[in-house]
Amino acid sequence: MIEEKIVAALEKIRALKLQNEELRKRVNSLEETLRQKDSEIENLLKERQIIKKHIETLLTELDLQLE
Repeated sequence: MIEEKIVAALEKIRALKLQNEELRKRVNSLEETLRQKDSEIENLLKERQIIKKHIETLLTELDLQLE
């Protein structure tokens, strides 16, 4: 009877360890995805600034031509 409880407890421990490992892998995967998305956002913000400066330059040139 006590041996059965020990075996059952060991099986639960093994199952929990496997589950823990799977969850850690999932977290690592999600963290990597988040890092990639953060990088993409940063690149888009930089690109936006560049485009904004181009537009401002073009508008300034247009203003100068109209005067």
